[in-house]
Amino acid sequence: MASARVIAVNTGTEADLVVGGKPARTAIDKRPVTGRVRLGVLGLAGDEYADKENHGGYEQAIYAYAREDLDWWVERLGYELRDGQFGENITTAGLDITGALIGETWRIGTAVVQITSPRIPCVTFQSWLDEPHWVKRFAAAGRPGAYLRVLAEGTVGAGDQAEVLERPAERVSVAESMRAFYGDQELMRRVLRVTGRGEKWDEIGQQVLGRARV
Repeated sequence: MASARVIAVNTGTEADLVVGGKPARTAIDKRPVTGRVRLGVLGLAGDEYADKENHGGYEQAIYAYAREDLDWWVERLGYELRDGQFGENITTAGLDITGALIGETWRIGTAVVQITSPRIPCVTFQSWLDEPHWVKRFAAAGRPGAYLRVLAEGTVGAGDQAEVLERPAERVSVAESMRAFYGDQELMRRVLRVTGRGEKWDEIGQQVLGRARV
């Protein structure tokens, strides 16, 4: 993974956006910043979240997305996607985020982070991109990117190495965890055995495992 690196660090501030036909506030518009940025347990210095119930906090301090996955979407959408356009705080290159594991730890810059969950698409994301059926399309693609908690604070900047430090014994990839969220009960049982998973998984797991098999 010596070639894995951070290619952009992106932050955003709250702004108006029409979501589902109604006025709303969002900070999904993340833009690359220059220089080194402080990464604390609640995220990047200068970054904002409007929907604090579903974004931010210790378990989702930052969101990482691979440039390779952005380029995969470029081919399908037919237009360019800049770094940060999916609302990600960290855009990586050479790092397989889709195949990374829930509970996996990385060093990015001088900080240490841990994958807690995949990104689950919402109507704000759909409104931001102005793509019809985007929630369903993004979910079906299985390239969700990863939310991270910060285990050790530090600084991060474009060009920093992204190094995988440790992987958990129970191996559930980010892509597989998304399928668990959407109802794969066997995968959900595995997620619930992962050390380092996000705290919300216990509640989500109860809901998924409580559904009667059809």
